[in-house]
Amino acid sequence: MKDKTNDKTCLACQRGEGETPLVCIDYQGKRMWICTQHLPMLIHDPGRLVGRLPGAENLRPADTHD
Repeated sequence: MKDKTNDKTCLACQRGEGETPLVCIDYQGKRMWICTQHLPMLIHDPGRLVGRLPGAENLRPADTHD
């Protein structure tokens, strides 16, 4: 996996800050970026980020209450 520390691109779609709003996340000692379109994926279905986010397979989706 490419180190995203200084690369401001979405870890899901690789779009940069010139194309889409990005949210910074610090995780496992690294700074990464995710766009606002894919932020719900990180929250509700982090397993879809396996291979792009280290340890994504160990993250639990948020509990949702309607």
